[in-house]
Formats: sequence, C-alpha cells, structure tokens
Amino acid sequence: MTVTPTGRERTFAPDELIVSKTDPQGRMTYANDVFLRISGYDVDDVIGRPHNLIRHPHMPRAVFRLLWERLGEGREVFAFINNLAQNGDHYWVLAHVTPSYDSQHRLVGYHSNRRCPHRDSIARAAEAYQPLLQEESRHAHPPDAATAALQLWLAQLAAQGMTYDTFVWSLIDLGQEGR
Repeated sequence: MTVTPTGRERTFAPDELIVSKTDPQGRMTYANDVFLRISGYDVDDVIGRPHNLIRHPHMPRAVFRLLWERLGEGREVFAFINNLAQNGDHYWVLAHVTPSYDSQHRLVGYHSNRRCPHRDSIARAAEAYQPLLQEESRHAHPPDAATAALQLWLAQLAAQGMTYDTFVWSLIDLGQEGR
C-alpha cells in the first residue's frame, strides 16, 4: 500500500516519547502508544512489518544509509527524521537509535526513542536535506542514490569543519536555545 503525502504536519508534546523496537532485520517488535497515535497505525498493522513503513518519500535515503552503517558498527545514532503517518500526514522526530544485545552480547534488535524537535532544528534539517534529495534524484538505482548523497553530505560537512555528529548536535543545541 502506497501512502501519498498530504503536506499536513502532526506534532506531539515535548514531554512525550515515541518508542519502537525492531528485530535485527528492522521489523518492528514493539511500538508504544505515542508511536501508534502519531503514526495512525494500530499495533497489529506494525508488529512484524519493516520499520521503513513510516519512511517519508521526501526523506533522504542517505540519512538511513548512515544510520544503518553506524548501527552495523554497534554505535548509537541521533538523527532528525521526517516520518509519514498512515493517512499521509508527516511528523518530524529527533531519533536516538541504539543496538540491543542479549546477555551473551549477541545483537537482538534495535531500540529507538524519538522526541519532538524544535521548529528551528526542523527547518535547518530540512534545509540540509535538500541537496541530498537533489543528488539522490540524479540516480536511478536507490542504493547508488543513497551512497552518492551520503558521500556528498559528508564531504560538504567536512568542508565546513563538521562531522555528522557535530552537525546533529548543532541542531539539537539550536533547538535548546530556541526553547
């Protein structure tokens, strides 16, 4: 089922957390009530489905390429992400995604907590994502598009004396100043 974006934005309270968990392949194993309310899905609609069910088509694949690369290295990731609700509305989140391990340190899945980001942070993230989307549109094969856009982005950040992490933290700090 393809969901068409409506252009309408959903929000949630600054003190609310969207929480989901997935298995190692990215299939959802848990979604809290806030996730279900904001995304518009019922629990039976999401459990066992790929987490990219809520991927907004105007969200650069490069961000997810970076996210999965870092998670594959066992690292946590912070990212500003625009998600797509079941009815086509969108909602921005500041995601914190971490690998989850069992007692023998075997990967059992991923845990994501998402907060509602500040409007200034959203505006800067959306602006930063535009060149990535443009680069991705130049490539017919989605994996190639994600790779090319990620390389472009990291090079642009490096030219500004930034890493991905310093970029994300600058947006988080911007949001803190704006509150």
